[in-house]
Amino acid sequence: MTGDQPRTSISAWRPSVPGIAEVFHAHFTDHVYPTHTHDTWDLMILDDGSVDFALDRRRHAASGTAGVLLLPPGVPHDGRTVTASGFRKRNLYLDDSVLPQRWAGRAADAPVINDGLLRHRIHQLHATLAPTGDGFEAESRLSFIRERLHSHLDALQPRTPGHEANRLAAELRELLDSRIYAGLSLREAAAILHAHPTHLIRCFKQTYGLPPHSYLIGKRIDRARRLLLDGHRPAEVAATVGFHDQAHLNRHFTRHVGTTPARYKRTPSGSVATSP
Repeated sequence: MTGDQPRTSISAWRPSVPGIAEVFHAHFTDHVYPTHTHDTWDLMILDDGSVDFALDRRRHAASGTAGVLLLPPGVPHDGRTVTASGFRKRNLYLDDSVLPQRWAGRAADAPVINDGLLRHRIHQLHATLAPTGDGFEAESRLSFIRERLHSHLDALQPRTPGHEANRLAAELRELLDSRIYAGLSLREAAAILHAHPTHLIRCFKQTYGLPPHSYLIGKRIDRARRLLLDGHRPAEVAATVGFHDQAHLNRHFTRHVGTTPARYKRTPSGSVATSP
């Protein structure tokens, strides 16, 4: 009976390699990522299966083991399984010391990179990033990946300014970024920005593709992941990043990441428990 149930397996850890904020390996059979953003670049390869995702409100698909997915920071995206067997993936979350954020618009227009050599180098880096791996070798391999990604992004045309330049939405985003932990009410945001609450919500969603409360939750989940990998307890993390309590964190974390904070929290081997 249990063999027929969908299963999720996840491994997540923070390596001691400058530029890599997190390593994330997962097998999902039925997980649906809600629309969210990351502070970091998400560099992903598939080991099996197919994934369908929207990035900046345009849908894309990736399958097999040939391509590389690069999702830029600050750009809303979702993701979902396509077949009953799901997909296996390996992610590297990279900070802006590896890729500058000014290239986010270019990457949003072309998130799937068909480059066999780049994929092979990413695969080699993951093998080196095992908890007992060689840090110097990992840094060396990351430098070659960085060089190749720079070449790809540099060749793309800069994005023409469009909906992302909306002034009111940008001001609200800056306000939310400054209040990730403390939070704020819609009434307070509207008063600060001198705008009607419903107009503020519509403007933000039209510009960024998700409502402001979803954006804020996603930012808090990002912070929670980092703290959990640093060894903090889920209850402590919930209070630190602005959730009401641990149950509130659990609900949103499971929806975003596909497992509970307790299971995600790093074990000595760097793996997270498998859950049915």
